[in-house]
Amino acid sequence: MIDNKTISAIILVAGNSTRFGKNRNKNFEILNEKTVLEYSLNAFDKNKYVDYIIIAIKESEMQEVKDIINKEQLTKKINIVTGGNTRKESVYNCIKNINSDIVIIHDGARPLIKQEYINNCIENMREFKGVTIGVKSKDTIKITDEKNIVINTTNRDNTWIIQTPQCFDRDILVKMHEKYKNEDVTDDCSLLEKDGNRIKIIPGDYTNIKITTGEDMDIIKKFASENRNL
Repeated sequence: MIDNKTISAIILVAGNSTRFGKNRNKNFEILNEKTVLEYSLNAFDKNKYVDYIIIAIKESEMQEVKDIINKEQLTKKINIVTGGNTRKESVYNCIKNINSDIVIIHDGARPLIKQEYINNCIENMREFKGVTIGVKSKDTIKITDEKNIVINTTNRDNTWIIQTPQCFDRDILVKMHEKYKNEDVTDDCSLLEKDGNRIKIIPGDYTNIKITTGEDMDIIKKFASENRNL
């Protein structure tokens, strides 16, 4: 608990894994003798602040998740909910099913999340209503129109690649989901930004990548092998 607030971790694993190319949920791939999901699950289970864990998964894959949970020596209460057709719908399905003061949302396909980033996200909730992990862009980012004509070039020093976890005041997040239910967004920070809420970015690192393609899996295997704590 932080300042007597209850905290729930949401792990999102309901995606289609289309770009992964194996016709299988990438969260069930084996990474150094464990499934990808187990890394995120164990990270939040051992976190000192998290009270409760909720997993969003497709109905057809619930049994596979239950089997993973049952074989693990987990200490926290865990609930499983059916994910939606989009990431946004999956998050909303989760936050409707919990009453915690704070929620911390993580992509299950980011298995190398570190405790310090989970802690920093949560601790910064004393000052902000939304916090996210991110890394500075190494490349120049250009904004284009729908015809791929450049409109603007961003300042690389102020350009971030957003990762997870992302942490929020649950009540505010619920209101933003309901207010902007027809808006297409790729992360929950965007919803709070629409109403002028300040979002804090915590510098992370480049090992916290999301598995999207088979190439990403090869990179993460190398990172995981080099870190004896994983």
